[in-house]
Amino acid sequence: MAALCVLGGMATLGLTDNFVPYISERGSLWQFHMLRSIMAFGVLGLIVAMGFGTLRAKRPIAVIGRSLFQAGAMLIYFGCLSVLPIGVVVAGLFTSPLFVVLISILFQGKTVGVFRWAAVGLGFIGALMVIRPDPAALNLVSFLPIVAGLLYAVGAVATRAWCEGEGTLTLTAGFFAMLGFFGAIGVLVMPDSGATGHAGFVMRSWGPLDASMLFWIAVQALGSLLGIGLVFRGYQLGEASHVAVFEYSLLVFASFWAWALWNETVPAFGLAGMALIAAAGIIIALRSNTPVHLRGPNVPE
Repeated sequence: MAALCVLGGMATLGLTDNFVPYISERGSLWQFHMLRSIMAFGVLGLIVAMGFGTLRAKRPIAVIGRSLFQAGAMLIYFGCLSVLPIGVVVAGLFTSPLFVVLISILFQGKTVGVFRWAAVGLGFIGALMVIRPDPAALNLVSFLPIVAGLLYAVGAVATRAWCEGEGTLTLTAGFFAMLGFFGAIGVLVMPDSGATGHAGFVMRSWGPLDASMLFWIAVQALGSLLGIGLVFRGYQLGEASHVAVFEYSLLVFASFWAWALWNETVPAFGLAGMALIAAAGIIIALRSNTPVHLRGPNVPE
């Protein structure tokens, strides 16, 4: 049941993330995050009103700090979806466990065995295979998903180090509140008009807010909450180190929906790189006592 919940969550997230091009063609990244957060808070408020949990944080500063990194990662993630294939973006985000290992060594003084060191090297090779950087025409945008993975890793470490005992709804609310805050800042400071089409998604402050745009933002908001909720449930039902392995199914689901909806394919070399990244994450999850949740806020033990 835990595996089915996580697989269901990843399938939902893989599908809804593929709807972002419907938004990025005319809308704005900042508008999207601000409105999506407002919608998400409406749903979270309804959950609290029904008596299921609270949004109040025990340590507000810790929750804000943790949310800063997680929201920053998602800001880059969704921005990249407008200009890069979703398989490349998801693979970059899934380098997060590799950075968790490095952070634990460099800043927490922890020791890591040969298996996890090998996993870091394996994942790094996989990331290069997916991105396929060309020294003659180096595109730094291709590396941004890996930056998202780094920020997400910092947020994951902060979840365990700073937010022990915080509730799931509290962490989720902090995450969406920070994204909404980033979105509001972007709406205020970005120019009214930017490049047209998907390329202007990050550079525009606002796009047409018609029924179609509201529909797709609402679908993304509800899909994100449902997907993350299913992942949470999976971690509540099963052993965390085993459940974490199934999160890598997002690579398959995201690539499948990209092919079905947009006829977007991943070359064989890129698929091999994704397999290496997934293998590295699985090794780290099974060799760690406290594996990392890759998409949603961690559920406290």
